Amino acid sequence: MMRALYTAASGMIAEQTNVDTISNNLANVNTNGFKTERTEFKSLLYQTLQTKTTTANGENKPVGAQVGLGTRVAATTSMYTQGAMLASDSKTDFCLDGDGFFAIRGLDGETYYTRNGNFTWSVTADGRTMLANHNGEAVLDAGGNPIYVPEGVASNNIEVSNTGKFSYKLANGNLVDMNQSFGIYQFNNPQGLEKLSDSLLRETVASGNALQEGVAAGLSPTKVRANYLEGSNVQVADEMVNLIIAQRAYELNSKAITTSDSMLDTANNLKR
Repeated sequence: MMRALYTAASGMIAEQTNVDTISNNLANVNTNGFKTERTEFKSLLYQTLQTKTTTANGENKPVGAQVGLGTRVAATTSMYTQGAMLASDSKTDFCLDGDGFFAIRGLDGETYYTRNGNFTWSVTADGRTMLANHNGEAVLDAGGNPIYVPEGVASNNIEVSNTGKFSYKLANGNLVDMNQSFGIYQFNNPQGLEKLSDSLLRETVASGNALQEGVAAGLSPTKVRANYLEGSNVQVADEMVNLIIAQRAYELNSKAITTSDSMLDTANNLKR
């Protein structure tokens, strides 16, 4: 019965994490580029109560007797499916249609990755106009360099093609190539990326090295949709169902603790 108390307690702790994950999904339902997360569980150690060879006459039994010691959270996995394409009036909003990620240079000089294409033009300390996220961190091109507006060109004349190439429009309507394009990267295992705040992701050993489209072989090209944003892929109805299931599992584990406590109380009162 004491074993049952600790086993049920491990289930309650695990389901609390599950509820936290679902709550985070629902909280980010309107976050651009957010990917829904799912809590994965694994069983703990098993205790052998009786082996396969403990019959009275020494004969082998087909099965032994083992009891589990509960569960714990194994991982929180992100589902990298395509989110909805949401139309936008801003020319600096971009949606990735495919498996790629934008590259961002953080304020610490490190390179991060994101699916959130909600960018803006930012004026740097030296007076140049640079494409950045809303924290002022530079969006990188295919060469790993910030994307600047050419001198004498208005930022609202910048155009971006479906392949991510930048150009600017002259007064006569002709386009001039800026010789820059979005740096778009893919990963062998995007679920292994480390999740940070502000929709940023960090490369890890588990994710593998960043593979640049157009350089690494065998990658399907990702299309860039200007005047669109990628919404989250959170399905509210599914998350509400998952929340009910997690709550019921939590209640069942709580009931197991109550039942075990009642059995212990009965055992303690047998002498009376």
